[in-house]
Amino acid sequence: MDKLNSLSNVGTANLLKQKSQVETPSAGGEAFANQLKSALNEVNELQEVKEEAVADLATGQVKDLHQAAIAIGKAEISMKLMLEIRNKALNAYKEIGRTQL
Repeated sequence: MDKLNSLSNVGTANLLKQKSQVETPSAGGEAFANQLKSALNEVNELQEVKEEAVADLATGQVKDLHQAAIAIGKAEISMKLMLEIRNKALNAYKEIGRTQL
């Protein structure tokens, strides 16, 4: 559950960091790849926190039931969001493939 406390402001910190960075047009693709990689790492960390919370619940070692429920909810929502983004990206790729030059 220690990871839960350290991840509570991850989204806010990432938004502030993104706003402070100025991108050049040539670095746009690299910046996008870095953002995608960072988002995937964040989802993975949330999944690890969820697994730890579920294990604590199963063994009866949970200290705060509400924090465990919040960790599980965050992990589920972040996974659903990641899957929706993947689906939208695949649809966009297919649409570009159908475009005639």
